[in-house]
Amino acid sequence: MVQDGIVQGVGEPPVGAEVVPLRGRALLPGMVAAHSHAFQRAIRGRTEHRSRPTDEGSATRAKDDFWSWREAMYAAAERLTPQDLHAVSKFCFLEMARAGITAVGEFHYLHRDASGKPYADPNELDLAVARAAREVGLRIVLLRVAYARSGFRVPENPRQKRFIEGSAEEYLKNLDALSRHVAVGAAPHSVRACPAEWIRDISQEAFRRGWPLHLHVAEQRGEVEQCQAEHGTTPALLLERLGVLRDTTTAVHAVHLSERDIAALGRARATVCACPTTERNLGDGVVRADLLLAAGYGSASEATRRCSSRRSRTRASSSTPAPDAGAASDPRPRAGRCLRSGSQAVRRGQRGRHALLGAARGFASPRRPGGFHRHRSRRPVHRLRECRGSDGQRGVRDGAHGDPRDLGGGEPLRLDFEGALPGFRAAKRRLWG
Repeated sequence: MVQDGIVQGVGEPPVGAEVVPLRGRALLPGMVAAHSHAFQRAIRGRTEHRSRPTDEGSATRAKDDFWSWREAMYAAAERLTPQDLHAVSKFCFLEMARAGITAVGEFHYLHRDASGKPYADPNELDLAVARAAREVGLRIVLLRVAYARSGFRVPENPRQKRFIEGSAEEYLKNLDALSRHVAVGAAPHSVRACPAEWIRDISQEAFRRGWPLHLHVAEQRGEVEQCQAEHGTTPALLLERLGVLRDTTTAVHAVHLSERDIAALGRARATVCACPTTERNLGDGVVRADLLLAAGYGSASEATRRCSSRRSRTRASSSTPAPDAGAASDPRPRAGRCLRSGSQAVRRGQRGRHALLGAARGFASPRRPGGFHRHRSRRPVHRLRECRGSDGQRGVRDGAHGDPRDLGGGEPLRLDFEGALPGFRAAKRRLWG
């Protein structure tokens, strides 16, 4: 039973509750997009292809990789106005809601204006994204990203000037101000983009305040090599040395992990957030889900670029391919070492995703926010009922356009694509002509 957006209980409805049968419907938990960069919706379709091959000596090859993709991303990041950012984010969140997502962790690193100067409100862009999520009806945790530099001994990159703030103290001051308006988490971007002192100070404040802590970890071989050059160790082992790894820490991507890295993350009971569509599209490599799940990790995934049922199928098919050359390898047989069923995958993934955003760790935990959606089922659905409290407020409602999604209580989600489309199109025209 859900009342005022909060799960009141699971099981038989209490006396006085109105029971609404769900004939031919399955009541499912709302999905959680654990790692989103909503502004990148503006470049979808512009990077999911290879450039024409180029001749280099006797070899003919395409030169696309993560770093060439990043240049395309900068082209959008440099020119988005606050109004554009709101419009693009809102359209992205609408697509998430249509796919059954009811909560999102937004890993947001656009902070300054196009010249690199702070806005009058240093959180203007962060608040534009948070407002877009609320207008759609998604719960959002704003994972405000700290970004200090281009990398170890890497020249300053003028295309990153909207990301960078002057100090860890400035970042924490702005994060504290943002926390008065929206649920937040701390997010030092990576060991490449943040010095060790930044990561240590920001993580200590996150632990003190009870905020989730998210970092990109070992996404690229170049990141691992820079960390080895600067600190003499890998990103995961550096985080362990700094005292950053805890059960509230989320390592995003975590593609290029050694066996020692996996052991360190396991000792801390940290969560790994895999982003399989991103890692596939950018050629990052493949997260060794078999090793991580065998070590007892929680799991989660992103939903920035694709919001469809194919994301789940992609994740399932990407769990145990041959290891990337830079990732940890395991010579033992894989039979029986990964998730054995779709329901097991959904349960483990949802618990992990809720946990890493500091939310409920299960599907329907009493006294936790409820997020559900209803699906038509071709098979009989047994013992699924919808209740509403004695005050008459229904726990779960049909959403708009015959596509039921809801946050569990209150008004149904209004997936107003028609209202959002003009602003989205205008932003795209300003970016790309």
